[in-house]
Order: sequence, then structure tokens, then C-alpha cells
Amino acid sequence: MKQSRDFDLLILGGGMAGMTAAIFAARANLKTALIEEHACGGLANWTNTVENFPSHVSINGMELMERVLAQVENLGVEVDQAAEVERLELAGPLKEVETGEYLYTGKAIILATGRQPIRLRLETDSDRIHYCSVCDGSAYKGKKVLVVGGGNSGFDESLYLLSLGVSQILMVEALKECCAAETTQDRLRAHGNVEIRTCTTVTAIEKDGQGCRVTLKDRTNDQSRSVYVDGVFVFIGQKANTLPFRGVVELDRYGYIVAGPNLETNLPGVYAAGDVVQKDYRYLTTAMADGTIAALAAEKYLRDAPAGEV
Repeated sequence: MKQSRDFDLLILGGGMAGMTAAIFAARANLKTALIEEHACGGLANWTNTVENFPSHVSINGMELMERVLAQVENLGVEVDQAAEVERLELAGPLKEVETGEYLYTGKAIILATGRQPIRLRLETDSDRIHYCSVCDGSAYKGKKVLVVGGGNSGFDESLYLLSLGVSQILMVEALKECCAAETTQDRLRAHGNVEIRTCTTVTAIEKDGQGCRVTLKDRTNDQSRSVYVDGVFVFIGQKANTLPFRGVVELDRYGYIVAGPNLETNLPGVYAAGDVVQKDYRYLTTAMADGTIAALAAEKYLRDAPAGEV
């Protein structure tokens, strides 16, 4: 039988939203547990340079998140990392999160599970397809890589790959124009060893020696061509980590949690925060705002509940 651990508030997810919620909950004297399936920090851990976070002109994403985690732990929050969730119970007055080691119970819960990269929908035998330049980019020093995706992530990560010594980058974007910030585009386009092709999709990737053979299709004329690259880095967006909540918490057609102005869901005592929520803008700063609001709303819910109901 698993050991039961009882808390006022459970937080599922250790990204910026979850950790900010933990800080505010702890300061409100709520006994709080933060449960993270991987390592705290979320997608920010994969970002080499963060340049839109107030108080830091430029900071490494993992370093920033380590500082936030240190503050969370200093406030006495119970942090359980690398904790795979085996079962969830959200509908009842007492919320339950069962991991491989413990059974966590809480009177309220905040869902802050974030997003994960969207993968290419291609059958391939190549092992040179990556979704994190911080994780895998150093192996391509002096080599040529393909970057799929012309958004902010594609441009930011391409700049990082160049800083690692990647010799040549070919970027492809399916749309007519790249949608990254103009200043970031200008910085990348200034490099003479970068080629950017819009209206272009990847239709096949095959293993070819130590690299891979990629088939690119020009959408303007339906013509295809084959190019050799040493590796492929994919940055075509993210999808919400809400599979465990389907059929329980209300989701929109894209799988994001539908939440009210105080980030309340359709279930009493269940709140949501961060990239997992249905909204227009997703940045570290908006995740912080969500975490703040969700924690304060959860605290009010617990404070206002009639005795014995939660």
C-alpha cells in the first residue's frame, strides 16, 4: 500500500506557472505539494537564451528556472520531481494524485502541465531528428542542419545552433512568411550561412550514412527536391499536455483547458494555469500571471468553503 500524503493544495506541473503558484500558495500558508513528471522548469529548460523576461536583459532558460525552483523549495513546498502520475481523481471534494511512490491528496488542485513539442508526422528510419537544440545541438558543430519551422522558436534555436558552431542552416517554413519577431529574423538573416525557404514542407526523411536525405516540396509549384543534411531540428509548435484530463475537465477542440477569469475549471476546487490553458498568448510572463491568479483563487476557495466540505 502506498504512503498517503495529505496537503491543502496540489500543483501538477513544475514549469513557470506551477512554481509561481507554489510560491504564492506557500506564502498564503497553504500546505502545498508540487508534482512534476520530469524536471522542474518545463520548456524553458530547453531555451538557451531568454531575452523577454523583466529584470534580466538575457539569461539562460535553465538557469532562470533553477532560481525559481530554489525559491519554491526555500518556502517549504514539497517538490516531487520525476514522479509519473498513474491515477488522477479530480471530481470529488478531495483531489487525488497517485504516483509510483505516493498517494497525494489535496483539498484543491492546480493543473499546470504545460505543453510538449509537436513531432513530425513522418515514417522514418533516421535517428537524426531532434526537438531540442540545447539538448542535441553540440553534436553538429561544423555540420549542416535542417530547421523545420519559421516561428520564434525556429529562429531562436537556429541562432543558438550557430553559436555552437553549426556551419550551415537550411530553414523551411510551410507558410508564405515566417512569423518570428522581425528583430530575431534580422539577426538570423544577417548570417551568410543561413538559407530560408518559405512555402516549403518536408515530405520524407531517410537515413543516409551518418546523416539523412530530406525531401522538400515547394508548395507554390508542387515540385520536390532532395537535400542531404547531417541532422534535422523541428520547431513547429507545441500541444497541450491534457490527455489525463480528457472527459473530466472541460477542454476546447485543440485540447486546452477551458478556464474562467480566475482560472477555475468546470470542477470545484480544480484550477488551471500556464500554457495548458486556452488563451491567445503564451510566455513565461503570462505563465507567472496565471500561476499567481490560480493560487490566490484556490486559497480563497479553501478559505470560503463551509467547514467540513473541503
